[in-house]
Amino acid sequence: MKTQFADFLNGKHVVIVGGGSGMGRATAELAASLGAKVTIASRNADKLNAVADGIDGDVSVAAVDTTNEANVKSWAAGLGEVDHLVISASSAAHGAFTDLPTDDLRGMIEAKFIGPYVTAREVLPFLKKGGSVTFFSGVLSRRPSAGATGLAAVNAAVETLAKGLALELAGRVRVNCISPGMVDTEAYAGMPDEARTEMFAQVASGLPVGRVGDASEIAQAVVLAMTNTFMTGSVLDVDGGHLVRG
Repeated sequence: MKTQFADFLNGKHVVIVGGGSGMGRATAELAASLGAKVTIASRNADKLNAVADGIDGDVSVAAVDTTNEANVKSWAAGLGEVDHLVISASSAAHGAFTDLPTDDLRGMIEAKFIGPYVTAREVLPFLKKGGSVTFFSGVLSRRPSAGATGLAAVNAAVETLAKGLALELAGRVRVNCISPGMVDTEAYAGMPDEARTEMFAQVASGLPVGRVGDASEIAQAVVLAMTNTFMTGSVLDVDGGHLVRG
């Protein structure tokens, strides 16, 4: 299987926006191990450089703010040819419908929907025919929970964007979306250790697989989306069975 994926990715230019941590970083590591030329991008250049130093392979870095359209346009113009674009950069604002500050909602929409929308649009002229774009949503898109209605709605918008672009860009590039469940990443590093462990255990107890995910497992799904040329307009649920749980 690794040989087959390597045949598809060896020498290809894979651009990962959000590649400085979590699922984006895991994708960068896997793509590089399969022979891809990887560009990782996010706002924090120092963090990107540290990540690149820890990956064995051809990895370059670029500081880019996806909420700044002019910045995205300038960055995209210097990328050269791109085979696959992965946009894992994200943002989450939690809060009850009646309590969530509108500014928090707007910030999430900017970072999780408009930023990826603009990024894909600006990189598109440099994407080689037959390449791919992979967005990220999340399990709340189709199974919302109280206190995260705004996030659920934004995730659903990202999935609709992917499906619409799969049609609009048909014959040029493929477009898919990864919908992860809860994954143990740096996104939860700000929580106290005990609270984080308790949260993971509670979520795990309701999942068919009995645990939360690992970033490397999400990376495997991204590589599938990049390399399976019969896949477009798909939402890949990598969620431990979240959508079918009781």
